[in-house]
Amino acid sequence: MDMDQLKQTFQEFMDQGEEPKSFFAPGRVNLIGEHTDYNGGNVFPCALSVGTYALARKRNDTKLRLYSLNFPDLGVIEADLHQLKYDKSRDWANYPIGVTEVFQKEGFSLETGFDVVYYGNIPNGAGLSSSASIEILTAVFLKSLFNLPVDMITMVQLAQKAENEFVGVNCGIMDQFAIAAGKKDHAVILDCDSLDYKHVPLKMSGLRLVIANTNKRRGLADSKYNERRQECEKALSLLQKEMDIQALGDVTNEQFEMHSHLIEDPVIRRRAKHAVYENNRTLSAVDLLEKGDMKAFGQLMNESHISLRDDYEVTGTELDALVEAAWREGAIGSRMTGAGFGGCTISIVKEDEIQTFTERVGKAYREVTDIEADFYTVEVGDGAKKMKEEEDIR
Repeated sequence: MDMDQLKQTFQEFMDQGEEPKSFFAPGRVNLIGEHTDYNGGNVFPCALSVGTYALARKRNDTKLRLYSLNFPDLGVIEADLHQLKYDKSRDWANYPIGVTEVFQKEGFSLETGFDVVYYGNIPNGAGLSSSASIEILTAVFLKSLFNLPVDMITMVQLAQKAENEFVGVNCGIMDQFAIAAGKKDHAVILDCDSLDYKHVPLKMSGLRLVIANTNKRRGLADSKYNERRQECEKALSLLQKEMDIQALGDVTNEQFEMHSHLIEDPVIRRRAKHAVYENNRTLSAVDLLEKGDMKAFGQLMNESHISLRDDYEVTGTELDALVEAAWREGAIGSRMTGAGFGGCTISIVKEDEIQTFTERVGKAYREVTDIEADFYTVEVGDGAKKMKEEEDIR
């Protein structure tokens, strides 16, 4: 797929009119800082070079016409600017329609509808956030086409609101933020409460990021996610009897050890320990990357996985099998990434060992689980943007 093919598809499915403009929004992966976002902590994601592309232009009426090359069987999906409601039959198109509706509700004037064709090269089901990618992409082209006075952080918040309230998925803000604020060869340290952030260089000389998909259905993730949130809220209320804190993300490791006796239930104590230690690991990771110490950063990734496995208990046989095989095969660091109970791992691997690494880890994983894993070598790319004329689909 290249930009010429995307333009050809646009001409095929949309009416004659002016040339559309081209836009891009990446996928993302979280390097470290898992289950810290709802505990008032920090996350450390990066944008990827794979993502979602769009050709879009304004119409002369109030129609929205949307087409995706990834879902050709659904054809062109239509909606009207003045009657934007969630409709299950619209499938993927509810994400951009939801963003459009939230923009209007927030008072941003869209005088007409638009035509848009999307194409995504984010691997299907790999947990690299294709939904947030299409949301931010839609926000970026709405801003551009309609000259809207909206800043990056507001676009992120509106995209999250669309997923929470229009689509009905209770996601945090990390995915949209990483996709909007990404920067090539940098990760983003983000405080999920204050939305303070900064870019940190990722010096990957001779190293690559390898994502491995367990290909396991994540049936437990939603119920266990809610359970973990409740356990952390319980732990916080117990610590607040002696500590002046607003969130577990406010607590140092030393303070936690000093006050953990307040949490008598050993399970709840372990949940809180993960939230506290993982947040502080994430802050330490920033210091290590700023010094260019990839080996020590990798060690923190390993510790993160062990904590997610033993204290937070959100990994499971498949994720553990992939990560433990990665450790044996010489990964600089490897851990689960995302909510857990399936999904993906992220590993830092020496560039000249990638083929051997994926073959051996895949074989070891197959022997334990009877499942075939998928591997993706990814690059750290820019955040969402209007594309220049000479840029092409990667």
